[in-house]
Amino acid sequence: MTDMQKNDNLQGAGQEDDIAAAQRLTVAYETIRKEMGKAIVGQEQVLQELLICIFARGHAILEGVPGLAKTLMVSSLADCLDLDFARIQFTPDLMPSDITGTEVIQENRSTGDREFRFLRGPIFGNVILADEINRTPPKTQAALLEAMQERQVSVGGKRMPMKDPFFVLATQNPIEQEGTYPLPEAQQDRFMFKIFVEYPSWEEEFDVVRLTTALQEVQLSRVLTGQEVVRLQSIIRSVPVADEVIRYAMRLVRATRVIEGSAVADDVPEVVRQYVTWGAGPRACQYLILAGKVRAVLEGRFHVAAEDIQAVAKPVLRHRLVTNFNADAENYTPDRIVDELLKMIPANQSNIAVDPATAKAVEETLL
Repeated sequence: MTDMQKNDNLQGAGQEDDIAAAQRLTVAYETIRKEMGKAIVGQEQVLQELLICIFARGHAILEGVPGLAKTLMVSSLADCLDLDFARIQFTPDLMPSDITGTEVIQENRSTGDREFRFLRGPIFGNVILADEINRTPPKTQAALLEAMQERQVSVGGKRMPMKDPFFVLATQNPIEQEGTYPLPEAQQDRFMFKIFVEYPSWEEEFDVVRLTTALQEVQLSRVLTGQEVVRLQSIIRSVPVADEVIRYAMRLVRATRVIEGSAVADDVPEVVRQYVTWGAGPRACQYLILAGKVRAVLEGRFHVAAEDIQAVAKPVLRHRLVTNFNADAENYTPDRIVDELLKMIPANQSNIAVDPATAKAVEETLL
C-alpha cells in the first residue's frame, strides 16, 4: 500500500469518525430536549438556538420580560451538559474585578512571608449568565466582552485563559430602559445570536402554573460531558458547506449594507435603502455559516443547506441592523426586514438584484 493510499484511508476513517460523532450530537439533542422538558415548558426554539451557540463556540443575548424562566433554562442546560454554571447580577455598582477576580495579600503560614494570591471571579466558569448586562457601566461590560472575545482575562499583568467550553449568555430587559447602559452596536456584534423569549401560549402557561405550584423536585440527567462538548465543537467545523451556500449567506449579509466602501451601493434592496442606516459586517457571514453547520447536524444532516441559513438568519442579523426613524415610525423591525430579504434573495442566484414588481408584492403582503 502506497503512502497516498494510507493517507486516503486515514482521511476516510477520520471523516467516518466525525460523522459518527455528529450523529451522537443529533441523538443527544433529542435527549436534551426531553430532559429540559422536565423543568422548562415549551421554549423549544429558544433551546435550539442556545445549543447552536454553544456548539458553534459563540455567545448570545437573551431578551425577554421578567418571569419567563431565562435563568432556570440556562442553569438546567448547564446541568444537562455537566458544565459549571455561574450567574452574575449586573448592577450600576458592579466593578470589573467583581467579574474577573482580584489579587489579595495572604500570609504564607509555613514561611511567614506575605504573597499575592489571585482569587478567581465567576467568569471562570463554563456557562456564564450575565443577568441584565445593560444595568452596569461600560467599564464593567468591557471586562466581560474581553473574556468573550479573547477567551482570557488580564489581571495584574498576567493572562489567564477561560475554561473550555466557555459560553456567555447576556440577558436584557426590553421594557425598562431608564438608568441603563445599552451595549453599543460594535459590542453587540460580538454576540453570535440575539434570542427573543416570547410569552407562553395558554396551554404552556397552564402547565407552568400547575407544575411550579406543586410539591416536586426535578432531577435532570447528564447527557454530555464538558469534554464531549469540546469535541463536538471541533467536529462542527468539519461539516462541509458548498460554495453556493456560502455565497447565499454573503448575499443576505451584503444586501443589508446601504454603504459599500465610501459610496452608496447601487444594488441595495429598496426596503434596506429606506429603513436601514447601517448593515451587518463580515462577522455575520461567519456566524451564519457556523450556525448553519450546527443546525444541520441537529437536524440529522452532515451538510449545510440554504434552509439552515434561512432558519438562523433572524437571530444572527436582528442585532446587527441599525434601523432609522422611518423604520420606527412604520413599524419595520429588523426581523421584518430580514423576512423581506429572505423572500427577495433566492438561494440559487449569484446576485442580489431585486425585481421591483417582486419587491412591491412582498411589501404588500407584509403591510
